[in-house]
Amino acid sequence: MRGAARAAAALRTLCRAPPVFPAMDGASPNGVATPEGPGATPEGPGATPEGSAGPPRSEGSPPGTGETLITEGRATIVFPSANEVFYNPVQGFNRDLTCAVLTEFARLWLRPKGIRVVLPGEEEPGGSPQSPPEAEDPPGAPETPRTARPGEPCEGGLRVLEALAASGLRSVRFAREVPGLGAVVASDCSPRATELMARNVARNGVGGLVTPRLADARMLMYESKAQRQPFDVIDLDPYGSPAPFLDAAVQAVSEGGLLCVTCTDMAVMAGNSAETCYSKYGAVSLKGKFCHEMALRIILHSLDLRANCYQRFVVPLLSVSADFYVRVFVRVFTGQAKVKASASKQALVFHCVGCGSHHLQRLGRATSHGTSFKYSPATGPPVGPTCEFCQQRHQVGGPVWAEPLHDPSFVERVLAALERSPGRFQMEPRMRGMLSVIAEELSDVPLYYTLDGLSSTIRSNTPALLQLRSALLHAGFRVSLSHACRNAVKTDAPPAVLWDIMRCWAKLHPVKLERLPDSSPAARILSVEPT
Repeated sequence: MRGAARAAAALRTLCRAPPVFPAMDGASPNGVATPEGPGATPEGPGATPEGSAGPPRSEGSPPGTGETLITEGRATIVFPSANEVFYNPVQGFNRDLTCAVLTEFARLWLRPKGIRVVLPGEEEPGGSPQSPPEAEDPPGAPETPRTARPGEPCEGGLRVLEALAASGLRSVRFAREVPGLGAVVASDCSPRATELMARNVARNGVGGLVTPRLADARMLMYESKAQRQPFDVIDLDPYGSPAPFLDAAVQAVSEGGLLCVTCTDMAVMAGNSAETCYSKYGAVSLKGKFCHEMALRIILHSLDLRANCYQRFVVPLLSVSADFYVRVFVRVFTGQAKVKASASKQALVFHCVGCGSHHLQRLGRATSHGTSFKYSPATGPPVGPTCEFCQQRHQVGGPVWAEPLHDPSFVERVLAALERSPGRFQMEPRMRGMLSVIAEELSDVPLYYTLDGLSSTIRSNTPALLQLRSALLHAGFRVSLSHACRNAVKTDAPPAVLWDIMRCWAKLHPVKLERLPDSSPAARILSVEPT
């Protein structure tokens, strides 16, 4: 497997607790409250961070009683100590990753317009921008492209909506750290949050880019659709489920635009409340070892389902499971012919409650006929009344998204940008680790097994990841890690091969069969001789 050693090393970096790094340009560590007097900034009285992008920060009004200053990235915001406005410091990784993804999306979006996105690390000593490794300029592009840098308004740049902005931290960071933006609308339905946003926008000197709005997020998006003024990027990061906002979002984003969605209701999406998951996302969640990846596939299914109502469909660029949430970045396109293929992109999941084996059943089938496709219902089911390995029953979950979670070329672009601009994000080591693992994942293999899950089923000690990986490779199958779980094994080997390997492992590390009930999954699996 290509890059297995690099992916394994990256996974170790990913699974470690993120360290606290020295602040860039004199800023405090990511998300740390910084006390400040009336006449001082975090860099000192009247100081401006050396090499910072965009206009210098405005001191704005000093923090009032019961307020503190919070610095994250290149933004410093006023935040009420009483937590009147929602702010989650743990989501710093989410915001760092979003700035990185948005930068590369801006590069893709603006290049046909003859606008070149430039980051601080991409400038040559003489001051001219380096050309990132990408294809030739498209036909019709001007010979001398315009340059877009962080903090500078870009004519014809991205129109961004942060629909649930709270303190406005994310929008301020976009304005100061992401190049190629034309306008950022920071919306919230709370008057207190909107007032706080206005102060933070003024403090950071980004009033030319960021516009605070007091509005209901859904109404704002529906109005933009009705007025034919769609947003090129919509960011949804609610407290809880984004389900109430998805219908408006898939309509209000422009053709080929970027939709960024966070789900923090992981208990619902990981199988603890399957009926609630269905009511919100149109899919039944399962409590399996693969629940974190299944959560990603549930939200992608929900987005595509809602988009299909308007002859639109989604194309995932990056899907991430981290900490207590999942985060997806998808592009939304319109096309009646492509929408017909959506049923063949969804699948039901049959999960054995005894041994944990799983099978996917596609909802539709797409058959190629020359340059066209014929769509028909799929045939099934892929399993019998009981599990063929342990004779236990199956649970049925889904539908879930059964296509790739990521665009490998886009992931490589984000990784390459991090290498060209080191030190841009405080969570950069973790971002590199996660993206490196994602780049090595088997894109066409939905869900995964875990080492501890396989070994605990047959009541044996756990083999090393390298041992199981080597056995699968020697058997002629592909295998990779998964960013969603530390001990995960993604493979195109069928469950019968996995259990055969585990039977061989049990021969080398004997299991006390006399202690196992005859009806247990372990006894039934080990009663069959390995082939």
